[in-house]
Amino acid sequence: MHFTIKVIYSLLGWLFFVTGVVGVFLPVLPTTPFMILALWMFSKGSERFHRWLYHHRIFGPSLRKWQQDRVIPARAKILAVSMMIISFTYVLLYRDVSWQMHVLIAIFMLMGAGYVLTKPSSVPETDEGESENCPVLQGLKSMSTNGRGDKRHIP
Repeated sequence: MHFTIKVIYSLLGWLFFVTGVVGVFLPVLPTTPFMILALWMFSKGSERFHRWLYHHRIFGPSLRKWQQDRVIPARAKILAVSMMIISFTYVLLYRDVSWQMHVLIAIFMLMGAGYVLTKPSSVPETDEGESENCPVLQGLKSMSTNGRGDKRHIP
């Protein structure tokens, strides 16, 4: 990829990261979506910054859950939908906009809420039967036995 494009991706990554950090302190601004955008931008622009954010002690765990399993924690779902309801109520009651704009805002917020609410809240459980069909898990099991079913120590 061209150097200039990587710089643009990195700068956008930092913009989204800073916006996400501001969202930690402002309840009306969500943090996680901006961190996900920052992570994606860094994945295109800077492996170093991508690795740093992915393993960040504060933001890393939720980003890893999202990237690996598309998990949105229940607390984040409640906060996101609550902020949407509060924001829409504010616009409805205190902003002088047309009814068409109210409908448009409601549609976009319902789409966002629908997306957030349809994602899992925790990492899905795996069935034991699934491990029988997974070559990686089969390989790990075979490495932990010596072929006779006896367990052996793997450092």
